[in-house]
Amino acid sequence: MPSQDVTQRFIFEQADVRGELVSLNESYREILARHDYPEPVKALLGEMLAAAVLLSTAIKFDGLLVMQARSSGPLSTLMVECSSRQEVRGIARYADELSGDTLSELMPDGVLAITVDPERGQRYQGVVALTGTSLADALAGYFDSSEQLPSRFRLLADGQMARGFMLQALPANRETDPTARQETWNRLSTLADTLTVEELKALDNRTILHRLYHEEDVRLFDEQPVCFRCSCSPERSGNALISLGREDAFALLAEQGGEIRVDCQFCNACYRFDQAALQTLFDKAREHARSLH
Repeated sequence: MPSQDVTQRFIFEQADVRGELVSLNESYREILARHDYPEPVKALLGEMLAAAVLLSTAIKFDGLLVMQARSSGPLSTLMVECSSRQEVRGIARYADELSGDTLSELMPDGVLAITVDPERGQRYQGVVALTGTSLADALAGYFDSSEQLPSRFRLLADGQMARGFMLQALPANRETDPTARQETWNRLSTLADTLTVEELKALDNRTILHRLYHEEDVRLFDEQPVCFRCSCSPERSGNALISLGREDAFALLAEQGGEIRVDCQFCNACYRFDQAALQTLFDKAREHARSLH
């Protein structure tokens, strides 16, 4: 059986190819427990969670990877965040009535945006059409066309567990001959294509790699933990109110009957601000502004 809530990297010692395997159990179920999603939405959200973890492992700095899919179809939004510390959260928006259960049925003419948002430095975003019949197909197309990094993905989720496999070509280092590099990629990716959903669901990472690549020189790195963590907080909610400005914030307080509720869409946490709390927020903000001058 796969380990729970971990991601694990592997590389080929004689080839410029890397890979990653992710297993999500408790973190996935914790996200689903906060929303009453239909089964097809649970599955697609789980696949995107697994994909975000796979991609986040390439981030070499403190920051956030955000995957967001939008469409005019029954499933209007899928959004997942994974930090460089492998902390995940996710959300979905959908119509009352769902027709179909595949990505192409639920998100026709959809668009996928992948954003890397470092704590320091410039934000980067790539956008691609949600082509193919699955999220795995769309991701492979994105990396083939936008990033010039041939890739293979296998993703599955069933409301209880989510699994992911990624194989990705790297810039030339170990192999510099273009023909040899292409032959190596063709061989390794063809073997990756033989990985079944049943194997990905049932087998541990070491067994999967042995099944696929027992004739290759593969190094499997240590497992890294993955967990659910929402970045919402009373401070962030307070800052959102401060950004409205004092006059508008107190007008909103009056409109809402003397208490402002700030709800987190990801985890359903609720932060409440009455008149005293709002006054304290703006007093502290004023004191902080004075200290800067």
